[in-house]
Amino acid sequence: MTEPATAAWRRPHDWAEVVLGVVAVLSFLWVDTTTKAMWAMIVLGALIALDGFLSLARPGLVYGEGLQIVLGALLFISPWVMGYTNLSGASWSSWILGGLTVIAGAAALPVANAAHGRMAGQH
Repeated sequence: MTEPATAAWRRPHDWAEVVLGVVAVLSFLWVDTTTKAMWAMIVLGALIALDGFLSLARPGLVYGEGLQIVLGALLFISPWVMGYTNLSGASWSSWILGGLTVIAGAAALPVANAAHGRMAGQH
């Protein structure tokens, strides 16, 4: 029987990453943004969601969780880098969603490593 960590589409960490990415993509609908802030959140959110889907489909891809951590960190620092710290709603959305993405990616990393190890034994 396939364990949840190695079964595709069953890992809650990756579903959380997909949801966080989608929320980042759609957050411009309920917070005030500038063009730069909106596109930073849309692009990074879409990449987070897409990588979450990739991790769901291929649970043994360890690099996907590392990429989630990097994308979450980029979303977290984007208010400073893109200059929208004066927009509190967009900034807090980026900080919270970015931080939660880093946490989800870090929590999924050991699970992905274990899945990778189990899958490597199947070859």
